[in-house]
Amino acid sequence: MAVKIRLARGGAKKRPFYRIVASDARSPRDGRFLEKLGTYNPMTKDGTVTLDRARIDYWISVGAQPTDAVRRLLRKAAASAS
Repeated sequence: MAVKIRLARGGAKKRPFYRIVASDARSPRDGRFLEKLGTYNPMTKDGTVTLDRARIDYWISVGAQPTDAVRRLLRKAAASAS
C-alpha cells in the first residue's frame, strides 16, 4: 500500500481549512485516512500550521511520500521554528 501525506479539505464554501493526513494513495482527497497529522488554516494572516512532528517523521521513515503542498508546509513550519 502506497501511503501519501496530503491535505484533506474541510470548512465551508470559500472558507477552507485543511487537515494534514496520512492516507492510502488510492483513497479520495477527503475520504478515508490512516491518521491525522496536523492542520493548516490559510484564512489566518500568516497561514497557521500545526504539526505532530514525531508522527510525520515516523510516516516518512516507513516510506510515506508527502505531496508538494505538504512538503512546502513542512519547510515553512521548520523555517518558522528556527
